[in-house]
Amino acid sequence: MYAIVEIAGQQFKVEKDQKIFVHRLEAEEGKKVSFDKVLLIDTGSKISVGDPVVKGATVSAKVISHMKGDKVLVFKKKRRKGYQKLNGHRQYLTQIQIEGISEKGGVEKKEETAAAPQAVSQQKPAEKATEVKKPAAKTAAEKKPAAKTAAEKKPAAKATAAKTTAKKTTAAKTTAAKTTAEKKPAAKTAAAKKPAAKTTGAKTAPKKDQGKNK
Repeated sequence: MYAIVEIAGQQFKVEKDQKIFVHRLEAEEGKKVSFDKVLLIDTGSKISVGDPVVKGATVSAKVISHMKGDKVLVFKKKRRKGYQKLNGHRQYLTQIQIEGISEKGGVEKKEETAAAPQAVSQQKPAEKATEVKKPAAKTAAEKKPAAKTAAEKKPAAKATAAKTTAKKTTAAKTTAAKTTAEKKPAAKTAAAKKPAAKTTGAKTAPKKDQGKNK
């Protein structure tokens, strides 16, 4: 049986009674610590994979000692610049011993929790579908008055067309009346000219009478 656990930002494959070195922990020597960020557990018969961690699974360990790691040399150089630098580093470490791996609520609980959300997700879309259908019916009912308004607009268009034709006929009548009124005075002037000819005839007649009397 083994597990993959995250300890102080690093992942380790651990088994029972195994000793490992990890980054410095705050616990004192001789005390017990537990880690709950278990990514995978293999019991031999089944494997539990976390999403991202296995819920309920823990790894217990005991702090053995705190120490420093081996010295690491860090050398830097820039060629043709006369630059060289050498540094040393020793990492602070803690040695721990794995005491046990427990998987509380392993695969079975995960399957139950996974099945429950599926049931909830199957129920919610049905409720949403019923909620969506009702507004669709309302919109269909609301569209009917729109058709009525379109039918009501047709008589209004007819009335406007009748008004425009009536205006055109009245305008034509007024123009015709104006033209006839303008033509009538011309006839009257012609009739007025005729009496002028009669007067001239009346004036010449007395001249003839005067000649006979003489």
